[in-house]
Amino acid sequence: MPSRDLTVRTERWPIAGTFTISRGSRTEAVVVVCEIRQGSAVGRGECVPYPRYGETVDGVAADIEAMIDQVDNGLDRQGLLAAMKPGAARNAVDCALWDLESKLAGKRAWELAGIVSPKPLTTVYTISLGAPDEMASNAKSCGRPHLKIKLGGEGDADRLAAIRAAVPDATLVIDANEAWTTANLEANLAVCERFGIAMVEQPLPAAEDGALKGIRRPLPICADESVHDRGSLEHLVGKYDAINIKLDKTGGLTEAFLLADAAQKLGFKIMTGCMVGTSLSMAPATLIAQRAFLVDLDGPLLLREDRPEGLRYDGSTVYPPTSSLWG
Repeated sequence: MPSRDLTVRTERWPIAGTFTISRGSRTEAVVVVCEIRQGSAVGRGECVPYPRYGETVDGVAADIEAMIDQVDNGLDRQGLLAAMKPGAARNAVDCALWDLESKLAGKRAWELAGIVSPKPLTTVYTISLGAPDEMASNAKSCGRPHLKIKLGGEGDADRLAAIRAAVPDATLVIDANEAWTTANLEANLAVCERFGIAMVEQPLPAAEDGALKGIRRPLPICADESVHDRGSLEHLVGKYDAINIKLDKTGGLTEAFLLADAAQKLGFKIMTGCMVGTSLSMAPATLIAQRAFLVDLDGPLLLREDRPEGLRYDGSTVYPPTSSLWG
């Protein structure tokens, strides 16, 4: 088999302003890019290491570098599933292999996956956590009809009241990022019902998922921090209505397709989300997002600038990647 060279590098992309959720704030997206070269063909994959899952930038880069020999010896995407654990590092390698296969075969990634050509998608736009008047102002000024609102626990009712008054016709989904408690869960859900919220994402800490079983559900509840790959799916039955598939959690597009199949067999709806990264992170996710009822691939819109060959965004519409970007 022809030799393959794997390289890894870290990149820093400034965020436009500050991105804030219940766990803290960031002003830049630090991504790790994996490139795999075979002859003149180069496949690329990007991941975003996430401390919530015990990941560091240096640790993820080292995990990718550790795959140099196996990749050179012909490791494929199926073998990668067993060779690396789910997470950001495997995602970068998996997506680089998809891109490399695509370029070597002269086919688009969706052809290799055996799915129809992807269509443009409608993505939500994220409003960072902040004071009620600040969030309401940002929701109104962004001019987008589909918003994802980051919440933080205390004061969330005031935030939702202010935002709904500012954008009475917008579709609102909220993401508590594990900030609610079992004590305020049902009261917060009632507030969501009052303000016409379409869905709530990860209200409780993942370790407290059991509290979601049997409660009154005035709106769908979606798992994020509670779901990673197929192995994390079974215990969510009866607690969640949907799951958020992120490639940095599944460990790549290959597992994401398998997770989506397993989730839909269990009756879960599929959402596709992202970390804050460039279009190179979003591009593979546009394939799994074709099956999603809710798409959250706005990462590049939150950056001060994206890659030159980045995805095309037109308002809330995101278009499939060109071959010069990925796949």
